[in-house]
Amino acid sequence: MMPVRRQPMSAPTSFDADERLRWVERVAHLMDSQFRLPGTQFRFGLDPLLGLLPVVGDLSTLAVSGALLMTMMRHGASGAVVVRMALNILLDTLVGAIPLLGNLFDFAFKSNERNVALLRRHYAEGRHSGSGRGLLVVVMLGLLATFALTGWAGYQLVRWGWNYVQ
Repeated sequence: MMPVRRQPMSAPTSFDADERLRWVERVAHLMDSQFRLPGTQFRFGLDPLLGLLPVVGDLSTLAVSGALLMTMMRHGASGAVVVRMALNILLDTLVGAIPLLGNLFDFAFKSNERNVALLRRHYAEGRHSGSGRGLLVVVMLGLLATFALTGWAGYQLVRWGWNYVQ
């Protein structure tokens, strides 16, 4: 039996033409603005709710944001757009990890929806390339470092709190 040779995937012609990018948009909406405060226009998602759980919540939202970023990279985000997206995630993660202030920040700063908007504009300008593999390793290392730093900071915070209580 001869091996089947896979053809390289061509970039979709529009953001809405690719089901995987629509999936990214749905997950970003769930994380950032799925729910509405009754009687107001204020919207929020799972990100600020998970942020209420020390360390675990911040790490889980970072993991979801990282997965969304990887998907967007594989489907046409250029290097400049990926850097802007990663900075959005980094800002959301670092400020979101600060007790109280970070929780309030998570309700207002919607990094996943900002990243989807960046990719939509990128597609609208016709500048998508179909693959961001060259940046994949760099961004993964950066997200891994952020993940580790957030975990370490959470551990130190819990350790400090435990020593303070005793």
